[in-house]
Amino acid sequence: MFLHTHPYEPFLFKEATKLIVGTLPPPRFTTGDLKEDDVDFCYGSRNGMLWPVLDRIFDLNLKYETTAYAADQRRNFLLQRKIGVCDIVGSARRDKIDASDLGMKQIELRNIVGYLKEYTNVEMLIFTGGNSKNGPEFFFRKHLKENGLSLAVENNEVPRIHSFIMPNSKRKIITVSLTAPSGTANRAIGSMQAYKELKKANPKFNTLDFRVMQYEPFFKVKK
Repeated sequence: MFLHTHPYEPFLFKEATKLIVGTLPPPRFTTGDLKEDDVDFCYGSRNGMLWPVLDRIFDLNLKYETTAYAADQRRNFLLQRKIGVCDIVGSARRDKIDASDLGMKQIELRNIVGYLKEYTNVEMLIFTGGNSKNGPEFFFRKHLKENGLSLAVENNEVPRIHSFIMPNSKRKIITVSLTAPSGTANRAIGSMQAYKELKKANPKFNTLDFRVMQYEPFFKVKK
């Protein structure tokens, strides 16, 4: 059984006001067998769409290559925009070596509530996926329950928005569950009525365009 450990420590700093929360990068990031156009940084898979979406929103002119320069571009952007990254899964075991969330077993979660107590400027968690089994929101709900907390609904339309109050404080944290920036989520996007209507109005509209439209309001506002 393959031990899939997260290759990156949480990217946290005291000024961060938002945290991107996912699960695990593909296993090749754990083993170090990166492809030429992978970036050795959070969400650096050549198949992932988070950085292409952010590239479009902010006109970043990112490089997609396994170089220190490409990683520094992303690191500097996050620092400038006060966005941290703290994926919720620290490790998992797999029978099949792939990037499927459903294939994860014996999952060890990171203590995000503990990090939130330490990094007190964080006011929003941005989940790269929803509440389907083994998705980031799914795991976070479990993590909150273990800490005697739960999510309250703020907006039940996609992308769904929830909130919770940190223990022993009045600090309210908002969570946003975005459509996952992975190729496997394209089918789900294609079935959404909103996407169908936009596609009908503009046949050139695609799933990357849809993500840009969905992600922009949550990433663009700088606090």
